[in-house]
Amino acid sequence: MAFAKAMIIGNLGRDPEMRYLPSGRPVTEFSVAVSHSKPDGNGGWVDEGTDWYRVTVWGDRAERTAEQFRKGNKVFVEGRFRTREYDAKDGTKRISLDITADNVISLDARVRNDDEAGSSAGSSGGFSGGASSGGASSSGQASGSGVRPTRPQAASKPDDDLDDLPF
Repeated sequence: MAFAKAMIIGNLGRDPEMRYLPSGRPVTEFSVAVSHSKPDGNGGWVDEGTDWYRVTVWGDRAERTAEQFRKGNKVFVEGRFRTREYDAKDGTKRISLDITADNVISLDARVRNDDEAGSSAGSSGGFSGGASSGGASSSGQASGSGVRPTRPQAASKPDDDLDDLPF
């Protein structure tokens, strides 16, 4: 059994481009720049370069990614590597290391207005495989009547809860 997983944090280098296959399945592609730097010893940082990754997202996550993300957004991408061979402009054969995303999460802070009170899909900005979280349906719309979820009430005796801690 083999296991390979890719996890990167970087900035979108271009707007996501979505298209539909003849079968009707959506696919979105975008590039992510991952910068590397290290301390220079004088309190500053030295840039060691930038790696670029081409990311592909499939299915309903592809549609949401194309709608929500733009060039410059900071994202966390989790998925698996895929190699692709192509011909460069100079005619040489090259290999590209691409990522097929299972999970894409926005790391940009988002200001929430009162107009968005019913929408929980945009608050995290993340799209992962399987069931969605936060009470949002798979279409990204809030389920229910648009009422904001309430936080659980604090225990009436907080000292009694300390005995239940596992550490």
